[in-house]
Amino acid sequence: MRKVIVSVFMTLDGVMDNPQDWSLPFWSDDYMRCSRDQLFAADALLMGRVTYEGFAGSWPSRTGDEFADRINNMRKYVASTTLDRVAWTNAQLVSGDVTDAVQSLKQRPGGDLLMYGCGPLARTLAAHGLLDEVRLWVHPIVLGTGSGPFTGWPQTPLTHVATRTLDKGVLILSYAPLASQS
Repeated sequence: MRKVIVSVFMTLDGVMDNPQDWSLPFWSDDYMRCSRDQLFAADALLMGRVTYEGFAGSWPSRTGDEFADRINNMRKYVASTTLDRVAWTNAQLVSGDVTDAVQSLKQRPGGDLLMYGCGPLARTLAAHGLLDEVRLWVHPIVLGTGSGPFTGWPQTPLTHVATRTLDKGVLILSYAPLASQS
């Protein structure tokens, strides 16, 4: 059975919007390798309207590297109640009940169904037990615009200090502001 994997970029204060504005300083060879491995383990993307429109507005113009070529050429399933057509290569609208459609997609042979972001579609799938994994790519930066405990902070780049995993799965991530690293 195929897995539905949600992959989310986020800041420490819970910001997930516009990762192109804050995630780039954290990219590295290792980061790109993990991104590539995740994408190539999937054979289809599953998207809501907002993610589809954002991706379809930028990815088709990118070509010539294996990541861009993969994302542009792979199958894309788009769940939307407002779109009546999708134009990106290999994209198709999911018709009818989205939970039934995703359950059917999971039963088909193939690789993972990868979702970027966790908007309404991810919440719907989670509510129906259709998500198999959530990958939080927590970036060590506070933007001060999230709704978490850092709301109102100034933008604060951080560096990882330590990680501790507790017996019941709680992950303690320790970060320090870059300015204090001397």
